[in-house]
Amino acid sequence: METAADPLPPRAANFVPLTPLDFLRRSADVYPDKVAIFDGERRFTYRGFRDRAARLAALVRAVGVGAGETVAVLAPNGAEMLEAHYGVPLAGAVLNAINTRLDAATVAFILEHGGAKLFVVHASLAGVARAALAQLDGPRPRVIAIAAATEMRAALGAEDYETALAAVSPSVWAGPADEWASIALNYTSGTTGNPKGVVYHHRGATLNALGNAVTFGVRPESVYLWTLPMFHCNGWCFPWTVTAVGARHVCLPAIDTAAIFRLIAEHGVTHLCAAPVVLTMLIHAPDAHKIAFGHGPVEVATGGAAPPSAVIAGMERMGFRLTHLYGMTECYGPATGCAPQPGWEALPLDERAVLMARQGVRNLTLSDDAVIDRETGAAVPADGATIGELVVRGNTVMKGYHRNPKATDEALAAGWLHTGDLAVVHPDGYVEIKDRAKDIIISGGENISSLEVEEALYFHPAVMEAAVVARPDPKWGESPCAFVTLKPGAGDVTVADIVAHCRGRLAGFKVPHTVVFGPLPKTSTGKIQKFQLRERAAALASA
Repeated sequence: METAADPLPPRAANFVPLTPLDFLRRSADVYPDKVAIFDGERRFTYRGFRDRAARLAALVRAVGVGAGETVAVLAPNGAEMLEAHYGVPLAGAVLNAINTRLDAATVAFILEHGGAKLFVVHASLAGVARAALAQLDGPRPRVIAIAAATEMRAALGAEDYETALAAVSPSVWAGPADEWASIALNYTSGTTGNPKGVVYHHRGATLNALGNAVTFGVRPESVYLWTLPMFHCNGWCFPWTVTAVGARHVCLPAIDTAAIFRLIAEHGVTHLCAAPVVLTMLIHAPDAHKIAFGHGPVEVATGGAAPPSAVIAGMERMGFRLTHLYGMTECYGPATGCAPQPGWEALPLDERAVLMARQGVRNLTLSDDAVIDRETGAAVPADGATIGELVVRGNTVMKGYHRNPKATDEALAAGWLHTGDLAVVHPDGYVEIKDRAKDIIISGGENISSLEVEEALYFHPAVMEAAVVARPDPKWGESPCAFVTLKPGAGDVTVADIVAHCRGRLAGFKVPHTVVFGPLPKTSTGKIQKFQLRERAAALASA
């Protein structure tokens, strides 16, 4: 109805709440018989995908989960996890995809804090699920098990997923009444204390998914390999992106370099996402794993940690083309990307890789980003040298932290999402992360970027992985301490070799005073756990 304030208000004909649920509905209409999902030996068409998601929605409602209540899913990448990204929100519920590498105590915390009313568990994770359920203080959620034998279901007190789906009729396909309605709850990997629950809405999920398609060039003929865990920022929103354009999902339950190369060749994979640690694994995989693929370059989006330029160059030499994305759980995954500029393709590979390693410019669906002085809030000059905090804002920023108003207010203060990442802005406007605020090393009053030192280390021909943290120093306050994993068959590499290499690439005060060889601790998404390395560095200093 027209009013004095707005003579043309929204109507049913011209305003429909944005939701990624529309993506599967459309693709099933347009490509009903196209195979949407390859999951091992199983195949699902888009028509079948929609039907199973609609049945899951009916099941969620049938077991008593109400609108806005939580459905937790603990499962590897597979058809059921994709179904959950549509069936759970179709029921009006909120999807909580749980990190499959967590211990039982943390899973129990998430189930209780998130208020899960239904817990869907894959048989491969039944042990941790059972232990988590035993630790609950509050009401136990209803449990449904995927691919679990009778004895395992009995131990969990669970129903069978396929039997339960078959017993219900598909729900009517309808989106939310309000696009601000919550669609997902994702818990950050807490390095200290309990993880925080990040809440997404339908509008943000829709926009970031479509932004991914534009940024990463996903099209109907694309074949997407699930190397990225779907529990991580809802797979960076790619369960919705790939489905939106009617492309094909190829599921991979766990990282295996031989399987990755095989699936790329067998399915003609065109796109995948992976943290830099996975790229390093591919580069250094045994030659027997590296099956040649005859189609054009495989597009790889990488993020979660800054990829060293040596890794970017190494992937290109194997037939992969990288898109460097930056984001965090609080902004639905990807928020910025290193958009290539005309003329970059003519540069030597190593020189181009240095440019591509920057975090770049805001993605299409992010409204604004800036690098600001943490004291004054003013934008830093675009000189490539002045360090400030990267902040972002737009429709693809979280609603807030579940049941944590204090942390929400702090994270979203002054009209920005404060990332906690320290960055510079280059004269061309491209952002480059220099460090997490907690990872910057202050030595003799000078700021040292751990990423800059790591970049130098990766250029050593024997170095496969590297991480640098601050070690307490009686003279300088802090000094760089490098933890290094050598390539297989690297031979005898000494601390002196590493230090000499760094002296050829870094100012003297940035050269690591300490070098420790061995494997690096990582999260399930491939991020190096620097808090553990800082503890080890502190122990070395006090020894």
